[in-house]
Amino acid sequence: MSIRLLLADDHLMFRQGLKTLIEREAFDVVGEASDGREAVQLARALHPDVAVLDLAMPLLNGLDAAREITKVSTRTRTILLTMHTEDQYVMEALRAGVRGYVLKTQATSDLIQAIREASKGAIYLSPSISRSIVDVYLGKTDLPPISLTPRERQVLQLVAEGKTTKEVAVLLEISVKTAESHRTRLMEKLDIHETAGLVRYAIRAGLIQP
Repeated sequence: MSIRLLLADDHLMFRQGLKTLIEREAFDVVGEASDGREAVQLARALHPDVAVLDLAMPLLNGLDAAREITKVSTRTRTILLTMHTEDQYVMEALRAGVRGYVLKTQATSDLIQAIREASKGAIYLSPSISRSIVDVYLGKTDLPPISLTPRERQVLQLVAEGKTTKEVAVLLEISVKTAESHRTRLMEKLDIHETAGLVRYAIRAGLIQP
């Protein structure tokens, strides 16, 4: 039976290119999303075998979308597409249960293999990813986790995208007071006390694009 896929990327041309590549392999693209929240909603409705997610998407980045998708569709394996090769990004993805980490610069050559591996429950990393990541995953060494909770990361992304506290509360379905509390806590954790600083941090963390 054909592997059923969900594609999520906010760049339409890139997403269409991926779809063409994937469908050449007789895979079935059952849904397309332009942001992380839409991807989660589609995964809940469609239960695809594999979800291919861009890391830097609006409203909800690919990593946090992957976390949510594994909750709403336990059978769905997730693959991240990204420009980031740094150890912290790859390790955080593995900790989140992501089954594939594919560099956008190598998507044409790597993505099909990543989909096949992920659909079988295996893990696929683009060949240029540091060998140290494999060692970390196997428990030979360790890297410190990113200090923010998934909820704080979501709040950080939305604030960096220019959303007000009230808008954050509506999008995350929490009270304004709770949203303000998350914002205050993450600013204290990061020792950043103005929105511009949060934007710069979110860009460095790969949550939004400059």
